[in-house]
Amino acid sequence: MRLSALALLLVSALPALRADEGMWTFDNVPVKQIQAKYGFAPDAAWLHRLQLATVRFPGGTGAFVSADGLVITNHHVGRGVIAQLSSAKADYVKDGFAAADRDHELKAPGLELMELVSSEDVTARVEAAVKAGMTDAQALVARRNALGELRKAEEARTGLVCEPVTLYQGGEYWLYRYRKFDDVRLVAAPELQVAAFGGDPDNYTWPRHNLDFSLFRVYVDGKPYHPEAFLPFSPKGVAIGDLTFISGHPGITYRQLTHAQMVFARDTGIPFQLHLLARQRAALEAYAATSPEAARLAAGPIYGIGNGTKRLTGQLLGLAKPANLEKQAAAEAALKAAVAKDPALRARAGESWDRIARAVDRQQALLKEASLVTPGRVALLNHALTLVRLADESAKPSALRLSEFSDGNLKATQARLLSPRPVEKPVDAVLLAADLQAAQDELGADHPFVKAMLGGQSPEAVAKAAVAGTTLDDPAVRKQLAEGGKAAIEGSADPMLRLAKALDPFNRAIRKRMEDEVTGVFNEQGGRIAEARFKVFGKSLYPDATFTLRLGYGPVATYANGSGTLAQPFTTFMGMFDRYLGWGGNALAAEGGAWTLPQRWLDREAKLDLATPFNFIYACDTVGGNSGSPVVNVKGEFVGINFDSVYEGQGGYYVYDADTKRAVATDARAILEALRKVMDAGRLADELTGK
Repeated sequence: MRLSALALLLVSALPALRADEGMWTFDNVPVKQIQAKYGFAPDAAWLHRLQLATVRFPGGTGAFVSADGLVITNHHVGRGVIAQLSSAKADYVKDGFAAADRDHELKAPGLELMELVSSEDVTARVEAAVKAGMTDAQALVARRNALGELRKAEEARTGLVCEPVTLYQGGEYWLYRYRKFDDVRLVAAPELQVAAFGGDPDNYTWPRHNLDFSLFRVYVDGKPYHPEAFLPFSPKGVAIGDLTFISGHPGITYRQLTHAQMVFARDTGIPFQLHLLARQRAALEAYAATSPEAARLAAGPIYGIGNGTKRLTGQLLGLAKPANLEKQAAAEAALKAAVAKDPALRARAGESWDRIARAVDRQQALLKEASLVTPGRVALLNHALTLVRLADESAKPSALRLSEFSDGNLKATQARLLSPRPVEKPVDAVLLAADLQAAQDELGADHPFVKAMLGGQSPEAVAKAAVAGTTLDDPAVRKQLAEGGKAAIEGSADPMLRLAKALDPFNRAIRKRMEDEVTGVFNEQGGRIAEARFKVFGKSLYPDATFTLRLGYGPVATYANGSGTLAQPFTTFMGMFDRYLGWGGNALAAEGGAWTLPQRWLDREAKLDLATPFNFIYACDTVGGNSGSPVVNVKGEFVGINFDSVYEGQGGYYVYDADTKRAVATDARAILEALRKVMDAGRLADELTGK
């Protein structure tokens, strides 16, 4: 069967790729497609400038927005750092912050921003490491080791931070080269109650009224950094129908999974994740109720878990929509039919779907252990496990080590271990106790892992003793133990290290089983399916998100929400005050005070132009990780900052739905209005507008 005929067969069976769908890598932007629909084609210089202006935050995105290194991101992306810089006496999360001048900007310990400088396709060199006769798991290890070696060589050659990237389910492998900035300082942030107005009840909904931004500044050699590219604030803003672009780091999507994998996510995987998150949230909320300081420390983790819970619930909503999985099943059936008619493709990928389906069965059987026999979100236990393994893995040849300890990846692992970012021990104690309790309840008190971790004690007692007695929250201690090697680890009486030693063999065992029975199969067979898809479509399709830099595009646009009401494209400051009044103001504090306002906003209401656009919705294709992404117009000017997407569109993690996929941004005009008239930071507004 000729390739052109194969393509025709698939095109006839697959739903058309929507013009605004896609999270495109910067090397493969669909310029002709954009030109055909909108009459504008971003050229190479335009794209390169946007690439260099965009930076990656831990868990999100940001952008350079001034010639003196000012960086903008969401308040919720910067919230962890803002909380770390706060104290019981100066709560910058609750009360906001604006540096009086550059001398009073606050250095954020451990915060590192990454700027993508260049990228290179290394697929051929990676695939050359896979030899005939290797099992799926062996091929997985061979590719990982090859990428690790390439990473090590490039970092030595360039002095940049290099990261291996897998695209198209293994259809392509790349190296991304980053410039790292590690002197980053907090400049300004509004009060949490305005940044997250509406709280959890309004999260992932529309209309919204969130001033979800924070400002940082990058310093190099003690002086403000002058970036190669930055995004000036637009003096005009945007209107409905205007074309916008978003540049950011979408975390993960699952649109190229098989039908069997999506059904597992709908019926088993996501519900179990939600179950574990609910346990963690309940534990943190119980701790937060013990004191105001506990509430302050737990606020960030509770927000993160709540945000993840609502996102996963929205994903379930999308997967439960029959049309979405029917669309995916039709695409899969068409590709299977095409593969069956081509001898070469049939030999390569004909059995791949069945092999993945069998691996999904194993994934289901191993789900609880794979989810619970881990260090989880507990920072101190993660550090301890890294120390234990660093000593053991270093004695092995690189190719036989766990992937994160191979020569190519070791530098990045050590950097995470020695990061000066503070650890909140009380929060770790709560999370560790919750995780141990979950393991006891889900796996059973007689499970060998549970017995080894608890030693006959309660989860709370084990967690309290391990956290209270450890000194691993001190980066200097971690450095000393890392340099001391196995002798130092064995000679240490640190209780968190003892816990990590108990965890290590069980985690290694379940990790190996998952690689042998599940992830190795997914990688190898998913890669073969991707090869078949590649032979038909080439790079006319975009890869799933991988927390690497992507470009999206689409207009400011309305949509019909779940009740059938046509959504307004913009909200205003007037709407925020109306919502505040509609919920009874500060006196009633309904829903835990979700729609209350800080006093200075009430005092300065008369100064604001209440008609100023506040938030807007637009049709760019986004997911988590795009938080903090700059939204720009065709001139490359900053018009807003992405902070959310609508609840109806959360199914887009798995299947794109043009009718409901809408992102939500804070309007640049609202940021300037707030800086000038409420936050006493007019000088920053002038810097953003080039005055």
